[in-house]
Amino acid sequence: MSSSGASAGAEQQSLLRIVCGPTGAGKSSLALALAEAQGLTILVADSRQVYRGFDIGTAKPTAAERARVAHAGLDLADPTERYSAATWAAQAAEVIRRIGVERVLIVGGTGLYLKALTEPLFEEPPLDPVRRAALAAELEPLDTATLRRWVTHVDACRAGLGRTQLLRALEVAMLTGRRISDLHREAARAPHWRARWLVVDPGDDLHPRIERRLGQMLDEGWLDEVRALAARVPDVAPAWNACGYEALRGVVQGTTSLDEAKRAIFVATRQYAKRQRTWFRHQLTDEAVTPIDPRSAGATDAAARWCSEGRLA
Repeated sequence: MSSSGASAGAEQQSLLRIVCGPTGAGKSSLALALAEAQGLTILVADSRQVYRGFDIGTAKPTAAERARVAHAGLDLADPTERYSAATWAAQAAEVIRRIGVERVLIVGGTGLYLKALTEPLFEEPPLDPVRRAALAAELEPLDTATLRRWVTHVDACRAGLGRTQLLRALEVAMLTGRRISDLHREAARAPHWRARWLVVDPGDDLHPRIERRLGQMLDEGWLDEVRALAARVPDVAPAWNACGYEALRGVVQGTTSLDEAKRAIFVATRQYAKRQRTWFRHQLTDEAVTPIDPRSAGATDAAARWCSEGRLA
């Protein structure tokens, strides 16, 4: 076997450590403690935290937290850029190769990003740029709920994903006549790594946690952040799709009240968390998954054992 073949084989046998779970579950604080104790770099898998300037409302690690632990995967794109799971996976792979699998702890709740890294990658079909632009002009004005209903009929297994992925599912189906889920299965490339997963979920405490975190974000100046962003970021920028930002932009523009925005953000975040829970429940293999409730006694010690040994005692 050639040296390159041996290297690829070694990569496939290496196990990535992934801490994941729904938004607001407490995975970031748990992972921060793990990474700091064991000298690891956190590689963030979050489709909202890739955008520069969108910080408070995406729960992006603070400067103090980044000083404690090295982070990768943050601030990768301008707000006006479209950023894909395939792009994140390619950049994440470079980080992992540079630092080494044993020195990386992947943390995040964007299932599509994690899937792109750990499962066979999709060879995307070429799309006619003129037809693609024309279709985008028709789809962009539609609200996410409408897009989700359309995808339910076109490619149902993609209907639980975020707005960008919903648009992509419709784009591929309409321009190729094929479902993207079928193309994924038929045109996949071999994955580089296998993974084991620590799924953080506080059970029935999740909704109160989401509500508390929303209050904290507003106390930390989220509305001021949105006000500053609205002055320089175009309304059509993909970064505005991050949960809550559109609602607070309505407050800045005077089209909605802060109380109305808070209610809308809370409902949208709960719905997002529900979709994340569904994704992790259906997409992860049982033998590779370790669930953990961050409220449980000794949760931090149990997570440390998982990080070191790959299992809970």
